[in-house]
Amino acid sequence: MDLYGTNSKSIPQKITIHVIEIFLLWLSFWILFQKGGDWFANLFKVNNENAFPARRIIIFIFNIITFLRLGYMMFFLLKRKIPWEESISVPFAFSLYYIGFSLFVLPTTKPVDGVDISAVLLFVAGCVLNSGGEILRNRWKKNPANKGKIYTGGFFHYARHINYFGDILWVSAYAVLTRNYYALTIPVFLFCFFAFYNAPKLDKYLKEKYGAQYSQYARKTKMLVPFIY
Repeated sequence: MDLYGTNSKSIPQKITIHVIEIFLLWLSFWILFQKGGDWFANLFKVNNENAFPARRIIIFIFNIITFLRLGYMMFFLLKRKIPWEESISVPFAFSLYYIGFSLFVLPTTKPVDGVDISAVLLFVAGCVLNSGGEILRNRWKKNPANKGKIYTGGFFHYARHINYFGDILWVSAYAVLTRNYYALTIPVFLFCFFAFYNAPKLDKYLKEKYGAQYSQYARKTKMLVPFIY
């Protein structure tokens, strides 16, 4: 967790991440709307059903929104140093969303219905919790009077890592939209990663940094899922 205490613009790493992500977006478009879908369908021995392209259009819109949110958060909100290995690992993780869900939706034949509208709303809620929470926290941190204090307001009043919970929600929305049960493995894996590795590790760092402030916050606030866990 040493990186959390090291400020750096890391411009070359951020540019590298976004160049790779642009390539992944193109690859997603190729799979969803061009011949890439047939190529992968033949590779995995599944049908490439494209009778209802609206579902694929929504998934690609999700991809664009996710890309833009990441760009804003990295260039305007993220202050810590990004090591070069992270400039590879971050795009790899996002390839699970851009490419993974594009592949999972290939055999889906159902037209868009109420379940998918619910998935869109879930995606919006996850984006608001994740990006909105970070924006509010960044605004709070800019106030010199808050230096040395732990932020517990806004969405973070409901969970110590509400931004991670937001990630789980919008990734789950992708999975629901594909109507492919195998797609659920991605949000389940993400939940386990946050719940059993990343959030506890960050908790340890924050407790060392803020001491009694954070201990008090942790006693009355759930770690990841508001009011539950």
